[in-house]
Amino acid sequence: MIPSLRRQFNHSFTAEKYETFLRRIDEASGTHVQFRLCETPCFFPKALLDQMAEDGKQLIRQLVDSPDYRRKSDSSVPAEFRVPNEPAHPMFAQVDFGLVRDARGELQPKLVELQAFPSLYAYQVTLAQSYMDVFGLDRFDGGEGLQFFLSGLNPKSYRELLRAAIVGKHDPENVILMEVDPESQKTLPDFLLTEKMLGVRTVDIERIKVQRRQLYYERNGGRVPIRRIYNRAIVDELQRKNVILGFDWREDYDVEWAGHPNWYFRISKFSIPFLRHASVPKTWFLDQLDELPEDLQNFALKPLYSFAGLGVVVAPGRGDIEAIPAESRSNYILQERVHFEPVIETPFGGTKAEVRVMYVWHERLEAVMTIIRMGRGLMMGVDHNKNMEWVGASAGLFV
Repeated sequence: MIPSLRRQFNHSFTAEKYETFLRRIDEASGTHVQFRLCETPCFFPKALLDQMAEDGKQLIRQLVDSPDYRRKSDSSVPAEFRVPNEPAHPMFAQVDFGLVRDARGELQPKLVELQAFPSLYAYQVTLAQSYMDVFGLDRFDGGEGLQFFLSGLNPKSYRELLRAAIVGKHDPENVILMEVDPESQKTLPDFLLTEKMLGVRTVDIERIKVQRRQLYYERNGGRVPIRRIYNRAIVDELQRKNVILGFDWREDYDVEWAGHPNWYFRISKFSIPFLRHASVPKTWFLDQLDELPEDLQNFALKPLYSFAGLGVVVAPGRGDIEAIPAESRSNYILQERVHFEPVIETPFGGTKAEVRVMYVWHERLEAVMTIIRMGRGLMMGVDHNKNMEWVGASAGLFV
């Protein structure tokens, strides 16, 4: 994307540096990172990242600021998972973009998905900084200095922002990161790094109990009251695993939410058909389509509330769609495919990049950083990029 930096990196890359980079990430995380890490970061023009950050902000505000959408999205929140005391806006949001060529040959961001749910806010700092340190990127571009924080943030102000959003005014002892069987999650490195950064312990959702209106968990033979929850538990996973909880989502407990669970449903794939923006591809709820497009190869069929690409069918056949029961079709969207431009030059040819812009909405909505997924397969997930090099999770850097 920045040709001079790309040539410098590709020329100076060695397998030994990459192995050092992988060891450093594992050591910093305190566990082995199970997903594939790309051999390279991505170098983006700041203007392009700023455009994506602004587009994502407009999309989020378009939904949050609309009373009409708020009413329509009530139906997206399942009654059994509707949590009281919902705030006026989400605290965390992610907007994923692919880069495509427009009619003039210019690169433009196109929305892939958006989600009001936390991402890898602690881990991604470590990943980006490790690229910088191990590959000596502070010496690139004449030493002018590559950056990865957006909105003018720096390591200190970013950490303060996360502390304000996640811990709030509480003692970290009484704030938890809540997840389903966290030790088995691929995102465990982020959980451990969150604890290092903020002192917030990770607690399995099945260990949480109730006494009157107070949630707590047990540690070292005693009860630890929970005052605030940084929620990382996905409802889809709770249902798939038939997890039995010791509390009821619908009850009004004496607890605050760092990332209120209702927004996970309100800003999600459910939102996309309601958006009106140049970056948004054509999208319909499956049950509202009177007639299927003839060119289904240019569309993707997506379940509304799956995570990490589970259940997505790219270029579905009519049989894939007809197999979905009529009563379930409202839980699917049919979305025009985003044909990513392979803009990253690697030793294995042009490689595509999906850019996730990460937002924190504490006092104001701010883009804070990016997560990059690189791939040459049909989709950007690991399953579609098996046995490939110079693909996987990466970081976005800019001058």
